[in-house]
Amino acid sequence: MPGPLEGVKVLEIANWVAGPSACAILSELGADVIKVEPPETGDAMRSVTTSRRGLVPYTGGINPIIEQDNRGKRSIAVDLSRPEGQEVVHRLAVQSDVLVTNLIPRRRERYRLRYEDLAPENPRLVYVVLTGYGPEGPDRDRAGFDYAAFWARSGIMAILGEPDAPPVQQRPGMGDHTTSLAIVAAVATALYEREKSGLGQQIECALFHTGLWVLSMDVVAALRERANIERVSRREVTNPLFNYYRTADGKWIQLVMPVSDPYWPGVCRALGLAELIDDPRFNTHTRRMENCRQLIRIFEERFATRPRAEWGRRLDAEGCIWAPIQTLDEVIEDPQAHANGYFATLRHASGEEFQVVAAPIRFRRTPGQIRGPAPEVGQDTELILLELGYDWDQIEQLKADRVII
Repeated sequence: MPGPLEGVKVLEIANWVAGPSACAILSELGADVIKVEPPETGDAMRSVTTSRRGLVPYTGGINPIIEQDNRGKRSIAVDLSRPEGQEVVHRLAVQSDVLVTNLIPRRRERYRLRYEDLAPENPRLVYVVLTGYGPEGPDRDRAGFDYAAFWARSGIMAILGEPDAPPVQQRPGMGDHTTSLAIVAAVATALYEREKSGLGQQIECALFHTGLWVLSMDVVAALRERANIERVSRREVTNPLFNYYRTADGKWIQLVMPVSDPYWPGVCRALGLAELIDDPRFNTHTRRMENCRQLIRIFEERFATRPRAEWGRRLDAEGCIWAPIQTLDEVIEDPQAHANGYFATLRHASGEEFQVVAAPIRFRRTPGQIRGPAPEVGQDTELILLELGYDWDQIEQLKADRVII
């Protein structure tokens, strides 16, 4: 099935998660993505040790991290420290529509892969630079994984959790995958603009900036007040209808009714608390705010008397807005996710089938599809070089010189 980016050539000179994740989405939308990897190690993410109490757990065999963010690409293994390797990648860049990189500035300069190195030969190139903290300022060269630049530095980490608890840690890739959507949007917008101007351009995306955008409602409030925003305990939330509660089976349920007055009678009926509908302590939003702690205690005691599924049915019957706080074993069986095709099944070269999360962008007329599993390091090196115009003698010489594998 053709995707909306069919015919677009993307060169990925990036490792870890955010850049590769963006390019995985571009591939699913139809682009031909060539991933440049170091011959000896491949993408640094291939070497990350996982464990059940560390990063993403898996029991060996297929690496789910690599598959999620690198499915559908082609891989060329080239030693960029060698002039011959630089020439290979330079030729690839000159023939590409899009280049995505997270190389630090001095490496881009050393490898002749800066925008100003490539634009004279390919003025239509859309060139995306991903950094941790942005291209300017004192931390422009600082390494910035999403745990650092997106989660900790942006303020997200400090604002989550109960007031008396330590900061809450993120899970792997949360900031990277959020930033990947910004990269995809930037690429699509630049390609659209190129149709009018005929020219590409350099684009900057940063994990820190994405973190600020994600937290922007709180950030703009802090900018105006010039003050920190404190954590709020779930037992002191001013709107008890916008809070979460534990049910009799040990599961949790999230109520989401920020404008509470229209839902108040229905919530009371669903919880078997009809006597509270006209209770003067709680019968308006303002009074519920004033007496929030008391109402939250009442809700906690009531939710603890029945299992979550039963509360869900009762809340649905009253038109209330809620969601189950699902664990991952529940998420992967969620019928809503499966009905919409949010998981895709791929077949590994070993013959094993496995599932990944599909790109969160759906096109009806040109849907695109995942082209296959992630490539092995250098899996497509020879074919890509032949497409570039190298002959077999040149390829064998590059192999003999250990520029490629």
